Amino acid sequence: MPQIPFIMPQLGESIAEATIVQMLVQVGDEVQGDQDIMEVETNKAVMSVASPCRGTVKEVVVELKQSYPVGAVLGYLEVTEEDAERLGITTEPSPAPEATTVPGEKRPPREDQPRTVEPTVRGLPVPAHAAGASYLSPRMKARMNELGLHAADLAGIAGSGAAARVTIEDLEKFIARLEEHKLTPASPMRIAVADAMRRSCTRPLATVALPCPMDIVLAHRKTLEPRPGPALCALRALGIALAENSAVAGRLVGDRIVHPKSIDIGFAVEAEDGVLVPVLRDVDKTPLRTLVTRYNELVSLARARRLPPKETDNSIATVTNFGTFGLTWATPIPLPEQTLVLGLGVGRVVPNWDKEKAAFVPVTESNLTLSFDHRVLDGGAAGRLLQRVAALLNDPNKL
Repeated sequence: MPQIPFIMPQLGESIAEATIVQMLVQVGDEVQGDQDIMEVETNKAVMSVASPCRGTVKEVVVELKQSYPVGAVLGYLEVTEEDAERLGITTEPSPAPEATTVPGEKRPPREDQPRTVEPTVRGLPVPAHAAGASYLSPRMKARMNELGLHAADLAGIAGSGAAARVTIEDLEKFIARLEEHKLTPASPMRIAVADAMRRSCTRPLATVALPCPMDIVLAHRKTLEPRPGPALCALRALGIALAENSAVAGRLVGDRIVHPKSIDIGFAVEAEDGVLVPVLRDVDKTPLRTLVTRYNELVSLARARRLPPKETDNSIATVTNFGTFGLTWATPIPLPEQTLVLGLGVGRVVPNWDKEKAAFVPVTESNLTLSFDHRVLDGGAAGRLLQRVAALLNDPNKL
């Protein structure tokens, strides 16, 4: 019977490879068309590779915990003549050479199997507390490329060269000292987050903050079913505010501000060893009570690392609720493709002066923070946007 390959599929824009994390079938198992046969991990999510048709698993030519590029052959199915012809494959592949290795030794790869690739971003867990070296010699750059390091990684090295420049000798000594410590590999998600934050910080970023009374919106959310969280209320308020003036959510490209075509806003969800940012679409046009169900679905998918790539793309801003960690104040960093990130701090009961009662009364208050690309907007525009978000939170019927 003919054999057909199953390959690493295209898993999303800009994703060139994935790591095999789990085999769902074994050699000899019969599978149906579109049945999941293995799980792979990208820098954004865990996804499944499905069988192209029904058949029997004849061979698996990949290994767990190894990365393979899009299009790589992962294994072979034994199928009927009809299915092979339907898929455009009418000849059998050349038989694999007999294994001559000793037990426990890895079998050499098949000739028709693409070679594995190293992860796109490699590196050692070196400190990154500053911008790094201001000048890098060609030799230094070559060595850093070999190790998968960035300029920011040199912040942990005291330079001995001219003007405290880090030399190649300094780098080699630093790498040698690292071997004295416990080293663990960074997960694909951790590497992706690090790379995104490094690119974000190439821009001038600033943060403004505003204490916001939350009693009215907290009382309003209790009247809704299912009940929205405070972060979703803030997300909806931000969407309305941005629809009123989309320029503040635009991106500076050259000498022009690129306005967003729609108000699609992401929200940060803590996942294992990182953060995922699902996206809610057309937030300005969708009432709060309608957003709740979709919001909860995306949170569940994100925590399970099952978010499809299309659910994380093309957002114009992010909302993050750092108050869930008991934090009152933070300076979150917007994603590289975004200009804004709105943060929500923990609610605390504080005294507030009531002019009518001429006395202090207790109110629940949270700090709203807005971090932004200072090239696109200034403190005044950021402050007005934050004031508008706070006003909407205190008029929740408009949400």
